[in-house]
Amino acid sequence: MSEAFNPLVASERARKAGQYAVLGAEQPLKLDCGAELGPFTVAYQTYGRLNAAKSNVVLACHALTGDQYVAGTHPVTGKPGWWDLVVGPGRIIDTERYFVICANVLGGCMGTTGPAEVDPATGKPFGLSFPVITVADMVRAQAMLLDHLGIGDVFCVIGGSMGGMQALQWAATFPERTFAAVPIAAAARHSAQNIAFHEVGRQAIIADRDWHGGDYISHGTRPHKGLAVARMAAHITYLSEQALRRKFGRRLQDRSNLSYGFDADFQVESYLRHQGSTFVDRFDANSYLYITRAMDYFDLAADKGGRLAEVFTGVKTRFCLISFTSDWLFPTADSREIVHALNAAAAKVSFVEIVTDKGHDAFLLDEPEFHGTLSGFLNGAARERGLG
Repeated sequence: MSEAFNPLVASERARKAGQYAVLGAEQPLKLDCGAELGPFTVAYQTYGRLNAAKSNVVLACHALTGDQYVAGTHPVTGKPGWWDLVVGPGRIIDTERYFVICANVLGGCMGTTGPAEVDPATGKPFGLSFPVITVADMVRAQAMLLDHLGIGDVFCVIGGSMGGMQALQWAATFPERTFAAVPIAAAARHSAQNIAFHEVGRQAIIADRDWHGGDYISHGTRPHKGLAVARMAAHITYLSEQALRRKFGRRLQDRSNLSYGFDADFQVESYLRHQGSTFVDRFDANSYLYITRAMDYFDLAADKGGRLAEVFTGVKTRFCLISFTSDWLFPTADSREIVHALNAAAAKVSFVEIVTDKGHDAFLLDEPEFHGTLSGFLNGAARERGLG
């Protein structure tokens, strides 16, 4: 496993290669935990061109381990953007038609202020002194970015997994600014099972001797072993059992017989080890702690006594919810709960469950029915918006 990833260097490279805004200097961002943050930096990418009416904005929200590089070549990793299949000229989210914005979330490690950044009060990395954040905090930071860019409302807020949580939060917090919302493979609250998997990952990081109570940057170390294990555990939840069986089964890795040892005998073991080892080359361990905690705290109806329909009362946003039959991280029942709440609030909503064995990550993969559903909804909403 590599120790080459330096979150401070990666942030600086991301800022130089893309766009960023310094926000909250005059009016700090009030966080849900009670702390105030400002000034802070939000790194973002844009694709396409903003029209004269500023009516063609698509805000793409990334998932837990994503970042602002939706399409094209990632300047830090050299790999394609996380939604390169969907975003680009002539693609489903056509950058010749839409102006796409994606911001690295608050607490991230690709240019936006997070625990690896230097605290101006101390001159040292924040580490665990960085305030705990929520999905709502991420969304308020994005709204401040749009204000900075002179953009009022957006045509569509879209995202999968944690990105879907952000899309829901946008419709709840800024309904007047959200013409359409597409939450994909998401839920209105994080489940006990998902919190449990996150806790296993966090404890793997914390148990790493190189974590140093979150102050590993000052010690010149990285808890790469713990972070790799966290990624391995999480990645199991992204694939369905059917996908694991189809992709790996019990096939052996580069051998014809069992080793009767603890090397990677099976292909699935080798795959997970690879996922872990490559992840530490592009992500910060403390950011992983903070962002998983933000997901755990997500409960859209908490302030309404759990009555989700009340969250959407009077909301004019057009919704399209999409789930996948083999997703056990955010199963279809989670999406149906949101749909029922939207129906009870008399909101405009459509819902499609995609039959696939590709699991939670199906929204990132080549899934024709999903792509067709997304294209159909966006085209219809665009006509309503007057985008042609």
